Amino acid sequence: MEAAFGLWLVLLGVSHGVQTSCDGRQDGAQCYGALGGTVVLQLTDDASEIFKFQWSNKTTRILSWRNTKMVSNLIEDRSSFTPSNGTFRINDLSRTDGGDYTLTMFDSTGKIIETRALQLTIQGVETSCDGRQDGAQCYGALGGTVVLQLMDDASEIFRFLWSNKKTILSWRDNKIVSNQIGNRSSFTPSNGTFMINDLSRTDGGDYTLIMFDSDGKPAEQRALQLTIQAPVSSVLLDSECLSQGEMRVSCSSEGGDSPQYSWTLDGQTLTDAQLLSGSNESENITLRQDVSGQLVCSVRNHISSVSKEETISTCGFIFIACILSNGTHVSQWVLEASNTLCIKPTTASTTTTEGKEPSLTVSNSSSTNVTDHSLLICGLRAAVVILILIGIAVYFAWKKKKYKIAEGSAVPRKMDYRDDSALMIEVRSSASKL
Repeated sequence: MEAAFGLWLVLLGVSHGVQTSCDGRQDGAQCYGALGGTVVLQLTDDASEIFKFQWSNKTTRILSWRNTKMVSNLIEDRSSFTPSNGTFRINDLSRTDGGDYTLTMFDSTGKIIETRALQLTIQGVETSCDGRQDGAQCYGALGGTVVLQLMDDASEIFRFLWSNKKTILSWRDNKIVSNQIGNRSSFTPSNGTFMINDLSRTDGGDYTLIMFDSDGKPAEQRALQLTIQAPVSSVLLDSECLSQGEMRVSCSSEGGDSPQYSWTLDGQTLTDAQLLSGSNESENITLRQDVSGQLVCSVRNHISSVSKEETISTCGFIFIACILSNGTHVSQWVLEASNTLCIKPTTASTTTTEGKEPSLTVSNSSSTNVTDHSLLICGLRAAVVILILIGIAVYFAWKKKKYKIAEGSAVPRKMDYRDDSALMIEVRSSASKL
């Protein structure tokens, strides 16, 4: 059981990307591929260093190379060979792709200089599902394996039937009475799991588990729905520049039922500010003119997930905004290489907000006049402020002087007389006028 669980984990790892790679440069290499997926086999370091080689299985020559040229590729419609790193990529794997392969290398005189063996094993994607809850939704990969947990421990149940229009599995008194697909399935009573291999479309459907007590009366009934999907095998990205510098990107997948799409740019989910049309879950999107970076499209369904990345750059357009000498306002995206308008940018900004074009301030002869006019207005405003401040200062100085004059008029004045004269003091005030 422990060994089987370990294999299960390996298969689950394969199912996530549905693409595996293997170093076949060592004689006797053991390689694995996922059914319906892709495998990348490194056969040599650099094919240009080998005068001639042939890669064959027991009955057929698959790949032939001679004098830095590909002579033949029997499965060219679903494979590719990269001479610079000696890798052979096979897509849409089937069980017939599995087997023993031999790489034979020759020198320029036709003598064999080296032979290497490689074994390729094609495995079906394996999924698991907890069917102990009524109404469970389970998924299996076409050609793969599904492990369904029907109960905790079958020894605790006197009798049960698991059916899909007809009885598939029958259990009674701690024994399997019948298993209609016993040639490709197995039941483990201790943990109540039922494993089905080599899944086909006909395995999908609604299943019912009916459990009985020792008196033959139904004790419990559960429903389970099993959906069979083909795994996504590979993803293709296609991009093109549009007339105004936008970039349309399409993401397509080979194989795969009910694919779902998602996009990221430099590791972050695409935002509406970066999209002119489409959404983060669309198969086709249109990016704004200033968007660039590492674009990744991920395609997934319930039993597989594959992604494809591509480095994208802008289409060579810039946003200009200025006033021409004839007074015409220009605000648009133009191809930088052929632009003759607003050709002396002073500041630029590519920051955009949702639904708005990026701002860009540029200058030519007319924009210089606009700048001079703005400076004149600012100078006049400053002069007005200065005059107001001077006026306020003059007013308060005048008030202060007037106050001192009034204060001086209220001080008694001392008169000089001879010693034998009487002393007289003259006091003046506003009251004396009354």
